[in-house]
Amino acid sequence: MHLIIEPPTWLGDATMASGAIVKLIENTNASKVTIFGSAVSTKLFPDYDSIIDKKEDRLKNLFNLPKADMFVSFRRSFYSKLLAFKYGGYTLKKSGVGHLSEQYNDYVNSILSKELPNYNPKLNFAPKKYNKITVGINPGAAFGAAKRWYPEEFAKVANNLNADIIIFGGPGEEEMAKAIEDNLKIDNYINLCGKLTIPQLCSHLGGLDMLITNDSGPMHIAASYGVGVVAIIGPTKYSETYPYNTKYKIVTKNLKCAPCQKRVCPIKTHECMKEIKYTDVLLAIKELNKKLLKDIGE
Repeated sequence: MHLIIEPPTWLGDATMASGAIVKLIENTNASKVTIFGSAVSTKLFPDYDSIIDKKEDRLKNLFNLPKADMFVSFRRSFYSKLLAFKYGGYTLKKSGVGHLSEQYNDYVNSILSKELPNYNPKLNFAPKKYNKITVGINPGAAFGAAKRWYPEEFAKVANNLNADIIIFGGPGEEEMAKAIEDNLKIDNYINLCGKLTIPQLCSHLGGLDMLITNDSGPMHIAASYGVGVVAIIGPTKYSETYPYNTKYKIVTKNLKCAPCQKRVCPIKTHECMKEIKYTDVLLAIKELNKKLLKDIGE
C-alpha cells in the first residue's frame, strides 16, 4: 500500500502531528510512504520519500502526484481538499477539543474507524549529548511578532542561570539573537541562530536540560523529547498548543484581549508580552528545576 501524507505546514504543528502520523502509518500497514508538504515539515520525516510542495508547482502537483492508495492531509486548505478529491483521500475537519496533538490523533482514529490510544509526538533524531548542563533560549516565533518576547529580557534570564546557554533561531531571526548576545554578562554561551538544519535543530533541542522559549516550533520539538520547557505566551490559545509533556510551565498574563491569535498586536500595545518580566520567567524555571538558578537578580 502506498500512502501519501501531507503534514501541517508549520514546524510546530507538524511536530504535534508526528505521533498521529506514525499511528496512521503503522495501522494502515503501508509498504511505501511519501511525505508531501512544506520544505520545513518534510524535513521532520526523513525515513520516508518526500515531495516539497513549492507554490510555483502547485498546479503541476494537483495532477502529477505519484499514484497512491490513500492520500491523507493534516491540513484544511482548499488546495488540500482539491488534492484529496483528485487522489481519493481525507482532509482535516474542523478543530475538535483538547490539545492539537490529541485532535490529530482523533482525526486518524476517524479515518481508521478505530478507537486507538494517543500516540504522543515523537521525532526520530538522536538527542545531542552535552558535556555540561545546558539551557536553550529561543527568541523567535515564525508566525509573527506578536508572539515574540524581548531579547533584553531573555538575556536577563540567561544571566541568572547556572548552565551553558545556546541561543536558537531560524533564518531571519539573527538580529534578535544578536540582541540577546549584546545584553549577556556571561561568556559560556553559543549563538546557533540560523546555523542549524532541521534535523540538527531537533537533535540540539532534544538534548537540553531546559528550553526557554516563545510559542514556536522549537517549543514543540523540545517538548516531544521530554525536555523541560518554560513557554512565554502572549496572544496564543495555549489550551490547544501548550508543550505536550509533563515538564512545562506557561508564563502569561492572561489579559482580556488575549488570545487574539494575531501576527501583530491589533491594538498596537503588545501588553501581553510587555507585562511579562524576566523575574516571572525565573520563578517558572525555579518551579521546574531550581538548581538551574543563581540568586534572583540581574
